[in-house]
Amino acid sequence: MDPTCPSECIYNLIPSDLKEPPQPPRYISIFKATVKDDMQKAKTAMKTMGPAKVEVPSPKDFLKKHSKEKTLPPKKKFDRNMPKKPAVPLKTDHPVMGIQSGKNFINTNAADVIMGVAKKPKPIYVDKITGDKHDLEPSGLVPKYINKKDYGVTPEYICKRNEEIKKAQEDYDRYIQENLKKAAMKRLSDEEREAVLQEISSPQLPITVATELPFDVTIANHPLDAL
Repeated sequence: MDPTCPSECIYNLIPSDLKEPPQPPRYISIFKATVKDDMQKAKTAMKTMGPAKVEVPSPKDFLKKHSKEKTLPPKKKFDRNMPKKPAVPLKTDHPVMGIQSGKNFINTNAADVIMGVAKKPKPIYVDKITGDKHDLEPSGLVPKYINKKDYGVTPEYICKRNEEIKKAQEDYDRYIQENLKKAAMKRLSDEEREAVLQEISSPQLPITVATELPFDVTIANHPLDAL
């Protein structure tokens, strides 16, 4: 929209290019020159980060061709006539004959089979008549756990925990009983009860004294009850 034209001017329908505002000047610190001068004063010519005393290689020890290649072991002279395998026996060489063993292998094998323990077939199971065979032991169909010695026995840690709970309950009950005994009213014997009744029934004792006693006193057929 052209700001020089009114809002309802036909020239406002013409699209105009948006002019981007110019960027502000780049910030430059006023202390740049001072810091640069200070850095130049603190510098030393030809100064390095570490020691400059490095052993310089000799000009005679220059890198030569194939100097870094691995050296092979020295070659051995090949002898074609050197035998690699034992020689084939000659036709004139005969093996040692006449050596026989007195062991009866047939009887020995038969005795081993008779005296040996027969192998038990491996237990298997199948899903159906035409199903595949699977091992029975890892299938979970064999009752192994109910045949254990500790089957059905309460574990040791549970017994120990139950004992601790029982002991804690007993200690708590004992604590409650002790507190109830401490807070309970004192039970008077017959002699003390008669003495208290005699004091209460005496006309010199005020009636309010009975209400200040630290225990309950039951007075039967007292003459004050009739008032």
